Amino acid sequence: MENPSTLIEKFTSFIKIHKRLSRLQRYFLYFLIFAFLGWIIESFYSILLLGHFTKRGFLYGPICPIYGCGAIILIIFFNQYKNKNFKLFIYATFIFSIFEYLVSYGMDALFSAKWWDYTNEFLNLNGRISIFYSIVWGIFAILFVNTIYPYFKKKLNKLLSKIPYTIQIFFIHITTSLFFIDSILSFAKNL
Repeated sequence: MENPSTLIEKFTSFIKIHKRLSRLQRYFLYFLIFAFLGWIIESFYSILLLGHFTKRGFLYGPICPIYGCGAIILIIFFNQYKNKNFKLFIYATFIFSIFEYLVSYGMDALFSAKWWDYTNEFLNLNGRISIFYSIVWGIFAILFVNTIYPYFKKKLNKLLSKIPYTIQIFFIHITTSLFFIDSILSFAKNL
């Protein structure tokens, strides 16, 4: 009969090898990563444009959910167009223009506020979308699907392989709770 501590070690190593975050949990991590990177991009853009830091985004925390949602849309629906750049560009330009318009409209309808305004941009539609940014989303989709996402996927997988599953789950629960609290407080503030 084996020593109990040996059995525990075997069980623990089995858990480490075989327990992985679910697809939904991984999507949530990608959402957080890219929402945070979107906030950083928006903040730097604001500094370059205005010359000083301004609070970007809807939430209190340093994330812009529209970027996280956009990343998840690209990962789930557009990853199949990896290295099919023309199709990816056309589809992403169209879909993300609709997405951006709907988010802008929804935020305006819910909170009577605009988080972006393209009124002075060439070929804009109600100041919610413009041809320039639609093209930018198409180009960004190509970069994201072909380069950015594979890079982050590889790095995240490597990082998660070094972190015990229980700590990963703890992190997911904490960040999910913080995100929902931030969302509720932000909605309440802006209503």
